Amino acid sequence: MNIAVNTRLLLSGKLEGIGWYTYQTLKRIVALHPEHHFIFLFDRPFDPSFIFGKNVTPVVIGPQARHAVLFYLWFDWSVPFILRKYKADVFLTTDGLSSLNTKVPTCLVIHDLAFEHYPEHMKASHRIYLRHFSPRFAKKATRIVTVSEYSKNDIAERYHIPRSKIDITNNAAHDAYQPISWQEKEEVKNKYSNGCEYFVFAGALHPRKNIVNLLKAFIRFKKRNRSNMKLIIVGRMAWKYNEVEEMKNEMPFKEDVIWLGYLDVADLSKVIAGAYALVYASLFEGFGIPILEALQCNVPAIVSNTSSMPEVAGSAALIADPLDYRDIADKMTLLYKDETLRSKLIAAAPAQVAKYSWDKAANELWKSLMKCVNSNK
Repeated sequence: MNIAVNTRLLLSGKLEGIGWYTYQTLKRIVALHPEHHFIFLFDRPFDPSFIFGKNVTPVVIGPQARHAVLFYLWFDWSVPFILRKYKADVFLTTDGLSSLNTKVPTCLVIHDLAFEHYPEHMKASHRIYLRHFSPRFAKKATRIVTVSEYSKNDIAERYHIPRSKIDITNNAAHDAYQPISWQEKEEVKNKYSNGCEYFVFAGALHPRKNIVNLLKAFIRFKKRNRSNMKLIIVGRMAWKYNEVEEMKNEMPFKEDVIWLGYLDVADLSKVIAGAYALVYASLFEGFGIPILEALQCNVPAIVSNTSSMPEVAGSAALIADPLDYRDIADKMTLLYKDETLRSKLIAAAPAQVAKYSWDKAANELWKSLMKCVNSNK
C-alpha cells in the first residue's frame, strides 16, 4: 500500500505541537509497518533524520507553503500531482490542512479549532483561509482524527460532522519528562531560580497563552504571601507580545520573574521537573501537552477550566478561570499553603499520565488510516 503523508511541519529544531505529534506517530507507524510504502511530502529541504525507514520515499514539492495563497497552491495543485504520480492509496495530513482537488481517501488530523474561538489571535490571511477552507476540508475528509474528546465535540458541532466519522488519538509527553531526585531539584533551582521554589509556564508566548493574566496573578500572589517564590516562563516570543514586554519591564516583583526563552527538551524537562507547580492558564488548547509533561514529572498543575485542559489534567490539577487573574492567584496561594493538597495532586498524576502514550496514539492513528482505505472497498 502507498501511503502519502503531509510532513511539511517536520522541521529540524522546530518540532512544536503539530510537528511533534507528526514525528512521534509517524516514527512508530513506519517502523511497525515495513510492508507498506510511505511517501513523505515536504515543502522544503528536509533533515535526513526524518526519514524513518527504508520504506519511506521523501519528496520535496513547491512552493514552500507558509502563506495562505501558498497553502492553496501546495495542497490543491502540487499535492494532487504527487498523489497521482505515486498512486497513493491514502493521504494522511496531520496539520489540519488538506486538498479539495483529489479523490484519494484522506485522513485529516484537526488538532483544534482555536482559530474559530479566538480569531483575533491569528494573522488575518491565515484566519481567513482557515475559516473558509477548514469546514470544507472536514466535510471532504474520509476520516477525521483529533486529539481530545473536547475537540471531537467541537468539530462535530461547529462543522456538522457525524461523530462516527471522528476518531481520537491523544497526544503524549516526551520520555525525557521524568521525576527527579531532591538533590537534582536543588541543582535545578540553584541554576535557574537562585535556589528558590518556583512556579513554571512553558509554551510559545502569544495572546492565547494568556501570559498577561499569569503575570497579574503572580503579582497578586506575591502581594498576599511572604514568599521568595519565583515564576519561570519558558518559551519564545511569538507575536502580539507588546503587552507582555511592557509588563515584563514595568511590573512589581519583576525581579522574581525569570524569562528563559526557548529551551531544548533536555533542559526544559529538568526545569519542569524541578518546579513547585505548573501554571498553565491558556485561553484555549486542543490538548495542552505541557500539562501532561508536568504530571509525568510528578509536578502538580493549575490549569484553565476551558476546552480540553480539565480533561487532560484530570484530578492531578487545580482548575482556574483564565479570564480572572484573581482566581489564578487564589489557586497559586491555595497550592502554596496546603502541602496536603499538593501531595494529593502529585499522587494522582501517575494514573492520569498512564492514560496517554505515543504508542497508543500511533496505533489509533493507524486504525483511522485503515478505515480510510477500507471505506473505498
